[in-house]
Amino acid sequence: MPHREPHEHHHIPTATSYGRRRRMQVRLQNETFTGALLLGAAVLALLWANSPWRGAYQALAGYEIGPAALHLDLSLSTWAADGLLAIFFFVVGLELKTEFVTGSLRKLDEALLPMAAAVLGMAVPALIYAGIQTVSDSDGIGGWAIPTATDIAFAVALLGIFGRGLPPTLRVFLLTLAVVDDLLAITVIAVFYTDKIHLLQLVGSLALIALFGLLVQRRLTSWWLLVPLAVVAWALMHEAGVHATVAGVLMGMTVPARRRRGEREQLTHAFVERVQPISAGFALPVFAFFAAGVSVVDSGGLGEVLGDPIAIGVIAGLVVGKVLGIWGGVAILTKVTPLRLGHGVDLADLLGVAMLAGIGFTVSLLIAELSFGATPAGDHAKFAVLLGSLISAVLGGLTLRARARVRVRGRGARVTRRAE
Repeated sequence: MPHREPHEHHHIPTATSYGRRRRMQVRLQNETFTGALLLGAAVLALLWANSPWRGAYQALAGYEIGPAALHLDLSLSTWAADGLLAIFFFVVGLELKTEFVTGSLRKLDEALLPMAAAVLGMAVPALIYAGIQTVSDSDGIGGWAIPTATDIAFAVALLGIFGRGLPPTLRVFLLTLAVVDDLLAITVIAVFYTDKIHLLQLVGSLALIALFGLLVQRRLTSWWLLVPLAVVAWALMHEAGVHATVAGVLMGMTVPARRRRGEREQLTHAFVERVQPISAGFALPVFAFFAAGVSVVDSGGLGEVLGDPIAIGVIAGLVVGKVLGIWGGVAILTKVTPLRLGHGVDLADLLGVAMLAGIGFTVSLLIAELSFGATPAGDHAKFAVLLGSLISAVLGGLTLRARARVRVRGRGARVTRRAE
């Protein structure tokens, strides 16, 4: 029988198709590219939702699909927030596990300062938001957690663009801070945004997550085995009343982060390499597309939106609260405790990083949805997240570039970490 050359529609990849897929996979692991993709999806949604064709956008977001018998007949926007975002949180769980076992959170003495900064960077924005709601006698106090989150993808991407020339340790500081921020945000979602827990479904989900962990510990990682298990665990978590993204985090944290003899890389790294392109190239952009489509026109206009105490609280929390909590907190802690920045980092270097931490975006949009749902208050909160994140990104980028041009370093930059 003569040999038949494989065509692109066969399952056998050609060198050209393989090369294209490989290049796309590499691009989807680039923080700058994925950040631009995420931003593009959000801008497209915002423009469409405020265009004469906004009815079509709202109809698309509200279109329900899924098996009603399993209570999974959800709108596309809900599928994006509860379903696709679980993929993103699975990657977050993998990164958390890696950082705790072999990464920057492994040594407590080195991680303590950015961990404290992360806590203060969540507490101060929440207090500012709550204070504004209290003073204005607003009933939007339930959105206190909206300005507490930091979008790690955008923040790290912008640090890479505008922070060239600054000490590399700044990136480690930001990553540590963002990882702890993610962990705290997940805890907030699980604890404060769960109305009623159905115990049987929760136990079933946790049992399947434990089985998932047992399989990956034994290196049984075939997709046909793990993916159906993960989907059922997610569905049961959804039915239990706990936000289903928590299932993604828990499964990610069951994956081993240490190499066994004969393995080329950590299993967490291998999983991230496989799942990150799906998360960054599909799950997050689709979520952003449905979450960022705020109709300012239908909300009474820009003046009414920005005059809402909810919007004011979110913007103030992201733009001002993050800087006061992170930069101000580190300034105080390095004065009154033995904790030091060191490793070539000066307090002035940290100001731009603290501003970038005000980019809430992904998790902040999710918390806005959980806090207010599809209401005018929810639209105001989401628009404030977008605006506050934009302001933080611009201020952070400008501050980092200005600092990178400074050739004379401060005294703190010359202090190395020492056991005091």
